[in-house]
Amino acid sequence: MLKNRGAGVLLHISSMPSPYGIGVFDENAVHFVDRIADMGFTYWQVLPFNPVDAANSPYCSPSAFAGNYLFIDPKKLYEDGLIDENDLNENVYNGTPYTADYTFAAEKRLKTLKKAFLNVTDETAQKIKEFELNNSWLSDYALYMAVKEEEGQKPWWEWSKKHAHYYDCVKDIYLYDDRAAFWKFVQYIFYKQWNEIKEYANEKGVAIIGDMPIYVAMDSADVWANLPMFLIDEKTLKVQKVAGVPPDYFSEDGQLWGNPIYDWKAMKKDGYSWWLTRLENALKTYDVVRIDHFRAFASYWAVPAESKTAKVGEWFDGPKMDFFNKVFEKFGKNAPIIAEDLGTFGEDVIKLLADTGLPGMKVAQFAFDPNGDSTHLPHNAEKNSINYVGTHDNNTILGWLWEASEAERSFALSYCHFSGNNWGEGGYRSLSCRSITEAVWQSASNVAVITLQDMCGFGADARMNKPGIAEKNWAFRTTRETIDSIDTGYFKHINSLYRRTYPVFDKKVTQ
Repeated sequence: MLKNRGAGVLLHISSMPSPYGIGVFDENAVHFVDRIADMGFTYWQVLPFNPVDAANSPYCSPSAFAGNYLFIDPKKLYEDGLIDENDLNENVYNGTPYTADYTFAAEKRLKTLKKAFLNVTDETAQKIKEFELNNSWLSDYALYMAVKEEEGQKPWWEWSKKHAHYYDCVKDIYLYDDRAAFWKFVQYIFYKQWNEIKEYANEKGVAIIGDMPIYVAMDSADVWANLPMFLIDEKTLKVQKVAGVPPDYFSEDGQLWGNPIYDWKAMKKDGYSWWLTRLENALKTYDVVRIDHFRAFASYWAVPAESKTAKVGEWFDGPKMDFFNKVFEKFGKNAPIIAEDLGTFGEDVIKLLADTGLPGMKVAQFAFDPNGDSTHLPHNAEKNSINYVGTHDNNTILGWLWEASEAERSFALSYCHFSGNNWGEGGYRSLSCRSITEAVWQSASNVAVITLQDMCGFGADARMNKPGIAEKNWAFRTTRETIDSIDTGYFKHINSLYRRTYPVFDKKVTQ
């Protein structure tokens, strides 16, 4: 996997069509798989499946392991006899199909799941128990969610003393059995439904590329239950430095993420067991894992906790190959991992990428410096890389063309052999979008990826995320009509023409 030429589509579950205000694991996901498989695509890339934060970001979650219950399909709950028709109808959304309504979905889905939990059979209860035994993270997550509910949803460091310290709280774990059982049920349903979608995609020859944020949220089960693994004062429960990145392409003030920083020395003592468990879970959930902000394994930017921007910070050494040697020891040298090596670069990142042998990333929108020879230009791409027209953090390619400087735009269009004056026209057959897409497809990179928005020639209003800005992100949503309007023949043609249709699975895997 990742060694042969292939192509993928980036579309998160939240952006899928559905009757429920947000995408879910339903027949629309199956239909999407059918459509991209018919076009010759061999990969489907999604964003992190973790529960989202208050800004709906999947990159700052209360768990690095749990799945987002908003993606659970109410219709399947009904078909399984866990809810009635009235419960199902309550989940139907009457608003716009072009925006994900997280608030509506959260309220309705949680209410529905609590009703479904009351109808669990003995047989399902046994399956949930087996699921828990096979997922060591589940007990701590369920306890965390149960206690958080009792503590009025406050962050764990504001909990009462008996709860704030994990080892004190876990002594009385039996007190929370009923509440915790509900959250175990939710995760069982989430993974049951997703695994059915993933199995179908694999049978169609489509592999799933998942996304793993390198950091976890301060208010998370991961930090609460593993405090010694983070640079946090165990008495005051306060952090001195937090994660972020210095000023870069996306933000002139840098990005202040606010996540707690790992105590890599402590993690090394037990062989990075938390990380290995996390990767094991991700490699069961997806076929390939993209690790976001890979560069932090080489060196990471630490910002004083009281700072208002990420401009003020300091670089510290990451665990480098000491960590990846453990990864390869457990998962093999050819572990299907992608290194997101974008952003502020350095020789240490280049060396670590070379030492690991992992494929890095190229992004067309970073390529078109009219005065330079960017490593992101398609002709500079090495085979062992994943080449993107744009990612979830980028503008759409049409939006980028409109917002680029005249010199950048002129160079991009000339480089991609676009001729004519209608570069600003979007739509399913946009010639400028196709020119840039084909330049990426022609590159030597083993895998080329395009967002659904760029397949459709959408403008900047369809952008998924603007890094460094907390509001109005993650809301893009599409419709079945839009997916069906994509030019199948065109993408089938370029996937075949540029030899991007090699199977990603051995036949025996999908039988």
